[in-house]
This record gives sequence, structure tokens and C-alpha cells, in this order.
Amino acid sequence: MAVLSSDQRDLIGEARRGVLVTAAADGRPRPVPVCFVLLDGAIYSPLDEKPKRAADPRSLARVRDLLAGRPAALLVDRWSEDWTRLAWLRLEVTGGLLEPGVTEHERAVAVLRARYPQYMAQRLEERPLLRLSVKRAVAWSAADGARG
Repeated sequence: MAVLSSDQRDLIGEARRGVLVTAAADGRPRPVPVCFVLLDGAIYSPLDEKPKRAADPRSLARVRDLLAGRPAALLVDRWSEDWTRLAWLRLEVTGGLLEPGVTEHERAVAVLRARYPQYMAQRLEERPLLRLSVKRAVAWSAADGARG
């Protein structure tokens, strides 16, 4: 697992959404915007109750791609009209499902609800979460130039 710098953790903490990109069996990229939190070095993303193509969150394409061990990345960024503030972080990840009923799931749900109040009205405690492990981090900011 990659160790994130304090600047990288700060960018993750301030970003309100990221784009999770998984790979289909034929190699096509499948980007999807996600909410997420960083907790104890892992990234958690809910499979929430917003409408989706599949009723069972376990059958979503991103879940199938992750469980198949295909390449995946989470991109977070800071956008500003002041281009000296631009920054992005690409996290190359592996992932799987974290099912309800374990302390790790309960802790991640609590942090997700603290960060996104909209989740107070959703039954995240009954749904699996994506648990992503960071294998590599590549960062860039206009202020600092390339960092990896």
C-alpha cells in the first residue's frame, strides 16, 4: 500500500467528489463520479441509494470490475479559476466490497455521514461499501509542479 503525503491527504480531504475509473473486460474505461472518504489509509466509497442501473449494488459494473482485479484509479482534483491553485491526485487502486456488520464498515459509514450530510437519510449501514487500497499515488499542482 502506498503511503500518502500530508499534501495528498489534504487534497483528498478537501475534494467533494472523485472520479473512479475501472476497466471493463474488453479494456474500455468506465469512469463514474463518487463520494469517498479516507480512513486509516483506505478509501471508502458508498454504494448508496441514489438511482442506479442495477438494483443490487453488488452487480454494478464498477463492483464487477474491481472484484475481477482489473486496473482502477481514483482521480481527485482541485479546480479554480485561479490556475495557480490547480491540483490533482491520481490514486491507482485495487478494491473490493466491505459488507455491513463489521466495525470497519460502521466506522466508514460514520465518517461518510459526517462528510456528506445527505447520507444521514440513507441506509448505508445496510449496504456494502467499496474499500479501495492505494497502490500508487501520482500528484500534480500548479504551485509545486509534478510530484509522484
